[in-house]
Amino acid sequence: MPSLESSIKEELLRLAAEAGFDACGFVSAQTAPHREPFLRWLEAGSHAGMDWLARTPERRTDPRNILPGCQTVIILAKNYFQGGPNRRSSGRIARYAYGQDYHELMFTAMQPVCEHLSRCGGIQKPYVDTGPVLERDFAAASGIAWQDKSTMCLNQKLGTWFFLGTILTTLSIEPDPPARNRCGSCTRCIDACPTQAITAPYQLDSRRCISYLTIENKGSIPLEFRTAIGDRIYGCDECLEVCPWNRFAEASRESRFLMPAAVQSMSLRSLATLSQEEFRSLFRHSPIGRIKRNRFVRNVCVALGNVGTEEDLPVLRDLASGSDALIAEHAAWAIAEIQSRD
Repeated sequence: MPSLESSIKEELLRLAAEAGFDACGFVSAQTAPHREPFLRWLEAGSHAGMDWLARTPERRTDPRNILPGCQTVIILAKNYFQGGPNRRSSGRIARYAYGQDYHELMFTAMQPVCEHLSRCGGIQKPYVDTGPVLERDFAAASGIAWQDKSTMCLNQKLGTWFFLGTILTTLSIEPDPPARNRCGSCTRCIDACPTQAITAPYQLDSRRCISYLTIENKGSIPLEFRTAIGDRIYGCDECLEVCPWNRFAEASRESRFLMPAAVQSMSLRSLATLSQEEFRSLFRHSPIGRIKRNRFVRNVCVALGNVGTEEDLPVLRDLASGSDALIAEHAAWAIAEIQSRD
């Protein structure tokens, strides 16, 4: 006769699959396996301007300090791979940001799981990148994925293309065996990084990372990295794209992760001239909306500096003489880059 724990787990796995999740794993609440390396990473300043990562590390490295009585961490994975090459031939956007903001979609899909845990007497805290949890550590410990040499998560069937959701619960649920690291001697992700942000296997310096520089960074993009950014205008998938495990990845069933036609077809020049209202309308439901127009146009200016032509100069000159100092600086740099090529 199955135990109460196993019957709860069986029902949770069914609900997770029905909600569209591609994997679900369980691990007993514990100190995060990479607690000490994480603290050393913070001490070295490798988190760059992401100061929230350094707040209350005792909570971030142990879910029992977030939810009193926490006994189990549940990890859910959802595939967002759209298949094929990057959907924008110029002005590349990281695949995870193609479509609608995954936070809301993931939270909504996690609700049936949380509701069942409540019916079973548990107290829950769900997170999607929003709480002080080292979710990649627990993803590996739960068997969902292993952390590869770029520090991202890898799954044998999903490759690198999936979101993680975390549910902390006071219920005790049978844990799954941890994932085995299957990277072997491969270093493709390290070799491919345009800015050498992966300083050693499993070591990432955010201060050099294009994803950090184009998304979390609120100020000027350092000159030394602008050329390496190429035509990327939001994030970077280079270390993910080259991973050989992605040959097994299949396209997501979730149509809301697809890139809208309007975003796919817009030129860099058109994106650079978006008004505040146009930007809000275009990216209202996208992760891109959170960086606001001035940081987005800053990124577009850098891309134009790297791949633009004389035809882009009038737009860049308008931006360079505008009132936004951040945009003006990067537009002036782009002008100089195009003129030096011509």
